[in-house]
Amino acid sequence: MKVTLVYAGIAGKGFNSLKQGMDSGWISHGLASLSACLKEAGFEVDLIDLRALRGWEHFREVFEQRDPDVVGLTMMSVDFNPVMEAISIIKEVKPEAITVVGGPHPTAEPDEVLENPLVDYIVIAEGEITFTNLVRSIAAGSRPQSRKLIGIHPDLDKLPFADRDLFLEEWRKWGYDLDSPEVPFVEELPPPFVTIIAGRGCRYKCNFCKPMEDFLFGKGTRRRSVDNVIAELKMLRDKYNFASFMFHDDCLTEDREWVIEFCEKYKAEGFTQPFFCQSRADIIYHHEDMVALMADAGLKGYFIGFESGNDRVLNFIRKGTTREKNIAAAKICRKYGLTIWANYMLGLPTETEEEVMDTISMLKIIDPDYYSPAFYTPHPGSDLFQYGLQHNLHLVMDHDSYRRNPTEAKIKGLDIEFLMWARDESQKRLFRNRVKRAVRKAWKKYSDPRKYARKARTIWNNLTGGGAGGGAPHGGSRRPELKRA
Repeated sequence: MKVTLVYAGIAGKGFNSLKQGMDSGWISHGLASLSACLKEAGFEVDLIDLRALRGWEHFREVFEQRDPDVVGLTMMSVDFNPVMEAISIIKEVKPEAITVVGGPHPTAEPDEVLENPLVDYIVIAEGEITFTNLVRSIAAGSRPQSRKLIGIHPDLDKLPFADRDLFLEEWRKWGYDLDSPEVPFVEELPPPFVTIIAGRGCRYKCNFCKPMEDFLFGKGTRRRSVDNVIAELKMLRDKYNFASFMFHDDCLTEDREWVIEFCEKYKAEGFTQPFFCQSRADIIYHHEDMVALMADAGLKGYFIGFESGNDRVLNFIRKGTTREKNIAAAKICRKYGLTIWANYMLGLPTETEEEVMDTISMLKIIDPDYYSPAFYTPHPGSDLFQYGLQHNLHLVMDHDSYRRNPTEAKIKGLDIEFLMWARDESQKRLFRNRVKRAVRKAWKKYSDPRKYARKARTIWNNLTGGGAGGGAPHGGSRRPELKRA
């Protein structure tokens, strides 16, 4: 019994896009976890990653060569079209191959996915146990009658560690030449770089996300033990000698006691590698001592969902923070030298142009290191999606438009020219902030006399012809909508 897993995440940068930033250089933890469980159960598993291929004909060729019995595909809403195209080719090449689709979109919209008769099964919610049991049943010749299978929430400490080699070994077949298991995305996190997930779910109630996440993972958060996470990091250190990492968790800092224990044990095990994680402004605001502890342990930056700079809008989306707390949280981050990656939305339902201006003015004050704007996108399974249906707001007519990129209006009643202006204006720094950043950059660059001397020699050689000097400017892979001073 051979299983091929397919990653169809080409909505961002398309085919032939390996190494191009986070959406084209990171693993799918869902598929990596499935692979680890299948291999532990004794099955042969490989991967086809569309990001590594040249196009659909190339996919057809590769699938013919792999010739699997079962094909598992993961699907977010934006992946609907490429997943369905892949399934169409799979069934043309090998009609008897059994196709299984899992992930957020089948969980939110199972009937839509099952409308395609070429989909043999869908797995709702978490798939490690249910998908592995399905493959066992197929191998035993006793396929389930129902096409809709309900996932079982596993004990996270009992799962094998994510199979990163599933991706790394496949990528190397197609020219991936980095030592890093995944592609670094900010200068604060040097290669070799990895991502890790410590828990699943979120206890908060933001209406642009909930209750969909509860459908996937159950209510609240299930977190791996600190010892289990430390064990995985030790394995990754031994195997890949990683130099930095990032927690993928929706909100790692929601469990204060877990974070404190992690920081203590991370340092005790001799780890010094810098890391990023996601947090919330209200948590940072109320737990400055925890922020200080994390910074001491190696935290270099937070992803923070500021979302809006207007209190009415923040209340409408049930964010649980305020403009004042957003700004105060940023000040705390600055106090401890932490990088700020600012996630925020423009064009939310009911939002006025004046309220958008409040978001812009907030960002001018916060002065984040990285800007990550999005035009609000109504995702199936969320309360705000239902609000849009009730008020006939949705403009998304094709799954490709579920991308978060701020390039098109996703709901009615918006002035798209104003939103485009607001997107650009939100990423312009005040003059005083530009000056501060220039001074900090210069200080960092020239505070070491040896570096200054080397730079002076290079400049002198360039002026006198005494040496080539210089070199190509550093360029990092990051989303095109992000800007960094």
